Amino acid sequence: QVQLVESGGGLVQAGASLRLSCAASGRTFSSRAMGWFRQAPGKGREFLARITMSGGHTYYADSAKGRFTISGDNPRNTVYLQMNSLKPEDTAVYYCAASREYYSGSNRGEYDYWGQGTQVTVSS
Repeated sequence: QVQLVESGGGLVQAGASLRLSCAASGRTFSSRAMGWFRQAPGKGREFLARITMSGGHTYYADSAKGRFTISGDNPRNTVYLQMNSLKPEDTAVYYCAASREYYSGSNRGEYDYWGQGTQVTVSS
């Protein structure tokens, strides 16, 4: 099992930046990629970005390109999501996920472990 714990969410004004963190523990060697998703009220869970734990290969949803950056710290088993120029429509619960597949994609079914989520609220 892999346990994931997100942190770094909060209430910010439009235009601000936030950096979310996701710390992994347990059988972390089984996770070959980690990703970030978000879920706004009344909407489905949306893929944002993925990074491979070996090589740091990244993949972004179109909605995340340009403002969001995913990065990883392998020795600390931690993945980050830097979010800039936040907009009210970015308000959502943000989830970290881990996959046993190296090149996991945007489908939530490709991810095996999930964190509990962290709330991001952007006010106008």
